Amino acid sequence: MKYTFRVLRFDPTRDRDPRFQDYVYEPRGKTTVLEALMDIRNEQDYDLSFRYSCREGVCGSCGLVINGRFDLGCRTMLDTLDSDTVVLEPLPNLEVKKDLVVDMAPFWKALQEVEPFLFPADEAPEREHRVEDRQMEKIDQFVSCILCACCYGACPVVARDGSYLGPAALAKLNRFVRDPRDRRPFRSWAKVDTEGGVWGCDTVFRCNEACPREVRPADGIQALRRAMTWNKIKRMFKRER
Repeated sequence: MKYTFRVLRFDPTRDRDPRFQDYVYEPRGKTTVLEALMDIRNEQDYDLSFRYSCREGVCGSCGLVINGRFDLGCRTMLDTLDSDTVVLEPLPNLEVKKDLVVDMAPFWKALQEVEPFLFPADEAPEREHRVEDRQMEKIDQFVSCILCACCYGACPVVARDGSYLGPAALAKLNRFVRDPRDRRPFRSWAKVDTEGGVWGCDTVFRCNEACPREVRPADGIQALRRAMTWNKIKRMFKRER
């Protein structure tokens, strides 16, 4: 079976406007979208640019829009698509550097803002932090995030507000705030108590739909809202006493 790959092409250093370019491709057996792109680049157009690394659905580098859906190129099999025309576009909400490659700098900057790492207790344990399985089960879904930026590209708030941190960063913050080993002070994560943080989310769940790992970032944002509200209530009662 032959497929028509319709790829959005754009090089800002030489093109005035983006354009679609078609490639006819015949797979040799079971083939992923990423493998097809590699074949097209190697055999038809060496100038075609896209990003990938592990090819195992772990690194998140090959996130893109495939026939209107956000997914990883390395895990999307051609024979699972409902059309022999495969339309490929770069992630929205991020500047196109070339073809399917986008500038991830705003995404990484937002992630850096939330300090996505453990704030352990002052004294390190003698051997390790012991954590019950039932405690880790509460954050397992958020640990699965591979930072592919599909949710960031799908988010309507990011599209209209450049100051919004985005679903991936906020869900990652929730992962650490709820980690029983984390001891960060409330003031360190209360900085997302803004319209550019947890209160900016429209709660339309586009990020949940876009996530290829079923992390459901909107769930994390909602959990942060609840935790933040509860902490404010507790602090208010302490002051009254």
